[in-house]
Amino acid sequence: MEQVVFEEKKLRDLILYIAHKSEDDPRLGAVKLNKLLYYADFNAFRERGTSITGATYQHLEEGPAPKELLSVRRAMIDSEEAVMEPRTYFGMKQDRLVPLRPVDTLLSRDERRIVDEVISEFWHMDARQISNYSHSEYGWRFTDEGETIPYSSAFFSPDPLTQEQIERGQELARLDERSS
Repeated sequence: MEQVVFEEKKLRDLILYIAHKSEDDPRLGAVKLNKLLYYADFNAFRERGTSITGATYQHLEEGPAPKELLSVRRAMIDSEEAVMEPRTYFGMKQDRLVPLRPVDTLLSRDERRIVDEVISEFWHMDARQISNYSHSEYGWRFTDEGETIPYSSAFFSPDPLTQEQIERGQELARLDERSS
């Protein structure tokens, strides 16, 4: 059973961290931000057995997105932590979240490493490309519009498991058995 606790402050910090780190990425709009949040949380869950924010990701047409994002983003704008800036990218409308404050230190060094790897991996992709890429994720493929994508789907892959992944899965299964 997945034990994930949503931490709004961590989601706010993660959003600002990605926005700051991606200042020079003209492709970072709302869609790409959603996917970067998804990959940061799901990669953290895969590596560490816990996500960064505990956000609930849902299946949307353009790919995974945190259910809490709209209310958190509204609160960030209302509290003047960020603004939404409409931009044009290759003739398409883009809603870009622009931070107005520095990032807090809520993200651990390991969490920042994971996020930095995600940003680097997807840097070259625009919204359409990362959205299409996210459609290959098993969690998105095996859910329907509006359904929650389980964090456990982070472990699904067409690639064979490494010995390290097998051992980590066995360790998590033992922990889950003890907590039941």
